Amino acid sequence: MAYSRLRRSSDQRKAVLRDLVTDLILNGQIETTLAKAKELKRIADKMVTFGKTNTLHSRRLAASFIRFEKAEDGKYAIQKLFDEIAPKFKDRNGGYTRIIKSGFRRGDAAPLALIEWVE
Repeated sequence: MAYSRLRRSSDQRKAVLRDLVTDLILNGQIETTLAKAKELKRIADKMVTFGKTNTLHSRRLAASFIRFEKAEDGKYAIQKLFDEIAPKFKDRNGGYTRIIKSGFRRGDAAPLALIEWVE
């Protein structure tokens, strides 16, 4: 995948995006900088597309990117993606997330954004 550089090396960038997409799956919405949210939107939409396909191959592709973490209800992030999130979007052809600008961060004035699943 081609990403925006986000002022990081490629391994750091991939780690940040993996953490963000896992947190988005587990929590439903997260607040981050606008640049990270725009990159996260591309990846999260791709993960939902994998979830809608729901084959062994798509599960392995998604599992290679999503971290192996549990939610409060005891489900792993990959299970939540395939069992809860992807079935909600079965009739939708893309645009599974929305980005809402939420001001500026104190300290460095970086633009912040809230990214969440579209209902």
